[in-house]
Amino acid sequence: MSVEANNTPELDLIMLQNVLVSVYDKAELEVLVQGLLEVNPEVMFYSTGGTGKKLLEILGPNSNNYTSVEDFTGAPEMQGGRVKTLHPKIHAGLLGKRLMPEHQDYIKNVMAEMTGTPGVYFDILACSVYPFNQTVAKPSSNFRDWIENIDIGGPTMLWASAKNFDSVAILSDPKQYDEFIQTVKEQNGTTHEQRWGMAVDAMEKMGLYRLYISTHMGQKVDYHKDILSHTTFAKPAGE
Repeated sequence: MSVEANNTPELDLIMLQNVLVSVYDKAELEVLVQGLLEVNPEVMFYSTGGTGKKLLEILGPNSNNYTSVEDFTGAPEMQGGRVKTLHPKIHAGLLGKRLMPEHQDYIKNVMAEMTGTPGVYFDILACSVYPFNQTVAKPSSNFRDWIENIDIGGPTMLWASAKNFDSVAILSDPKQYDEFIQTVKEQNGTTHEQRWGMAVDAMEKMGLYRLYISTHMGQKVDYHKDILSHTTFAKPAGE
């Protein structure tokens, strides 16, 4: 990052307008959605797949407050959901510095040229990852099940937002929702100190998540036989 970027001033209080939601654990989601609507009736929610369906169910007559990630980015979800949120328009909104003119131009103009509509700065990321530990604990699970439950998009968004805590408040656990809403109502937004604390919490969770995966995958067990028993190998092209 350039010296100019490092010296860019930051905001303390950030109002709530754009919320990116990608949660495996949908507990208390109604608390979050309804609470944010009370804070700002014009708040916009962005999401994908099952989370999007749940959001629309909660929003009901306020469905205009929802935009799918596919519509936002103009990029369809890859079959099986392996690629949904890994898109410059999503990560520009999470990593962009709000008061840096070059980032403002990138989010507004470059994204509009690239996708047809301008991007936004995300004020909140609500994200919980695939439950890898629950999957491997199932006696019936196999190596391929474990692989499919290694979350990529969620941790990527969490790390991006944690890096840019100056701009984004991170909700990484449904248990945070109620207190967060009450605090936001009192403050009329999120403060720099609050965002820093949430970022540290999210980084700790992701550190443990990655450690659990690497430890489990690295155990001295003959996983290769399990891989072979659940793999179909295609013939080389041209044969």
